[in-house]
Amino acid sequence: MQAELSALVDRVRAAAAQGTPLRIRGGGTKDFHGERLEGDLLETGGLRGIVNYEPSELVVTVRAGTPLAELERTLAQSGQGLPFEPPHFGAGATVGGMVAAGLSGPARASVGSVRDYVLGLNLVNGRGEELVFGGQVMKNVAGYDVSRLMVGAMGTLGLITEVSLKVLPVAPAEATLRFELPQARALQQLNAWGGQPLPLNASRWQNDAGTGTLFLRLRGAAAAVQSACRSLGGERVDDAQAARDWDACREQQLPWFMASNGRDLWRLSVPQTAPVLDLPDVPFVEWHGGERWVRVAPADGARVREAALAAGGHATLFRTPRADAAGRMTPLAPAIATIHERLKQQFDPAGIFNRGRLYAPS
Repeated sequence: MQAELSALVDRVRAAAAQGTPLRIRGGGTKDFHGERLEGDLLETGGLRGIVNYEPSELVVTVRAGTPLAELERTLAQSGQGLPFEPPHFGAGATVGGMVAAGLSGPARASVGSVRDYVLGLNLVNGRGEELVFGGQVMKNVAGYDVSRLMVGAMGTLGLITEVSLKVLPVAPAEATLRFELPQARALQQLNAWGGQPLPLNASRWQNDAGTGTLFLRLRGAAAAVQSACRSLGGERVDDAQAARDWDACREQQLPWFMASNGRDLWRLSVPQTAPVLDLPDVPFVEWHGGERWVRVAPADGARVREAALAAGGHATLFRTPRADAAGRMTPLAPAIATIHERLKQQFDPAGIFNRGRLYAPS
């Protein structure tokens, strides 16, 4: 494994010396995400394998090129998992790509995001230096938490080579309830339930043929789940069917996502308490109201972004059939943009890593 890492380090050093941009890729399942892809391909698939796993300590250390499915299978054998349910978007998804993309699944609003489970990582910076941040315990964090800074940076700050993650036991009980509710009523109900001692884990609201339907997933101790089912009412969904549907939701394989008809898919991140937004079409709502997806024609993108900003959030053009689409990310405020630029300068002074993936280089 050291030979594979050394080869990558040599390529980074050569690219830095020549100013040649590098495009980092694990499995390529999230190539669609971000502004654009530029540079010579730098693949991490050779950095594969679980370095250390201590089920009793709830910690796993894994190389970045390890398939995400392989890690999840290993954790499942010990009755554990990644609570934030990272989407794969394809069979080749890797652990490094999971961290770099920073995307979380249906349970994110209840259990936290990818960033909350990263304990430490190893990184090759833009100078070809091998750096180690964090460790394998939560108490190891001191000062600025650089390891978590890499989550969602989309490879623009360096090449992730190894990651230590906190894992958790799989909940002993689970149930999914179904309610027919219009969007406004569903949002109000989710806010009300959020203030109660309920084992809420995930939710999704969708409009199918004019009928609004809220799905609520409960997870936790068997007694708590059973009690919540009795008090909340609704119609209980068959467990096996519910599991398939939540997996499809995570992977954007539900019929709502599949019926794009050539439109752009926008992702809106807003406060959970935000009301129904003024959008060109009826959205798909997740994270107890905090994440909203909407499919619109390209000309309606500005309206989507304005609605998100008005609600105190932001919007990202997540998927589009237009290869030349630009401005996918919400522009950063000047002060935040300055911080990003300074961090980029420190970690990647030659600007070789995933150039332009998050923002245009300065």
